[in-house]
Amino acid sequence: MRSVFRHFKGDKVLWGVVALLAIFSFLPVFSASSNLSYVVGVGTPTGYLIKHCIILIFGFFLMFLVHKIPYSYFKGISILSLPLVFLLLIYTASQGTVIAGANASRWIRIPVIGLSFQTSTLAFVSLLIYVAYYLAKNEGQPQPFGRAFLLLWLPIFSFVFLILPSNFSTAALLFAMAFVLAFVGRHPAKYLMGIVLSGVAGFLLFILLVKAFPDSIPNRVDTWMNRIENFNSEDNVAGNYQIERAKIAVASGGLLGVGAGKSVMKNFLPQSSSDFIYAIIIEEYGLIGGCMLLLLYLVLLFRIVVVAYKTTDSFGKLLAVGMGLPIVFQALINMGVALQVLPVTGQTLPLISSGGTSAWMTCIAFGILLSVSGNLQVSETPSDNPLAELSEIE
Repeated sequence: MRSVFRHFKGDKVLWGVVALLAIFSFLPVFSASSNLSYVVGVGTPTGYLIKHCIILIFGFFLMFLVHKIPYSYFKGISILSLPLVFLLLIYTASQGTVIAGANASRWIRIPVIGLSFQTSTLAFVSLLIYVAYYLAKNEGQPQPFGRAFLLLWLPIFSFVFLILPSNFSTAALLFAMAFVLAFVGRHPAKYLMGIVLSGVAGFLLFILLVKAFPDSIPNRVDTWMNRIENFNSEDNVAGNYQIERAKIAVASGGLLGVGAGKSVMKNFLPQSSSDFIYAIIIEEYGLIGGCMLLLLYLVLLFRIVVVAYKTTDSFGKLLAVGMGLPIVFQALINMGVALQVLPVTGQTLPLISSGGTSAWMTCIAFGILLSVSGNLQVSETPSDNPLAELSEIE
């Protein structure tokens, strides 16, 4: 057994949390997918379970491969991948896919295998690696605003505004995480305030242009406004259909839940296996089950902070924050939506919700985080050569 585990480097607690999340996900996905099978009439619960299993197995394979790569290599990978991802985002946005009058250009179909790929998830990982690289490279050096804007903020704004028309929550989360990295990376504070104001001004300008010329850019502005209005109004029963069903599911769970697979609201709650799977988890496993799942994500957050704190290399520190925090934030946003703390966003629960490319990108992000923690453990391991240690003391 030791010969097997020696191939797994990095923080053991991180490995354990990721494994627990993945193993637990099979129960709610199998249960909630009955909505698609018996209500929508697409597929079978067993089929969705097998699909989820294949996705996670391949995701863990990607995570294992990535965590073997020294994290310093991701500097060059991010620089090479950035133009490619930018072109993919342009291609995705130019498809003009519209569902119920709203922009739905989020996916591209991969030839041959026929899978849909959400390019914004790849953009998320690629851009944050690049931001970490830029900030680490220029740490402690004077940064003229023009150069910083061209090399750092222009790529960020470009990615955000390409994602924004079809997916506001992902675009906002990407911008927020890039801003957090810049703050942690000690980017000049005088620039950060101007960047925030520029981002808000650009977003308001986008809203005004869309309202003035509604047919010029396919968008989801009306959907965003409706969700905010529905969130602030309890009288709109039709608009709050998802939230009302999620609240009923949460209330039905009580302390211990109704039992695995015995959820009733999964048959009435749209997106019960993805966006609102946390409500189904509370219904089936109760307040205790929901709190235990939240605790796993908080443990994950704690280990991310530990890895970032112990890493002496600036790039490794920023990389750990950039890869880890978005996963925890996404989980908290998904839970907040299910509990009606936040408006409906469409963010899935990492490693729990059924999905494809989002799960793979999450596994890749975990792999990079484990690569950072693995390098940390290697550096902390005492040398077997006493002469080497003596030379270090001298």
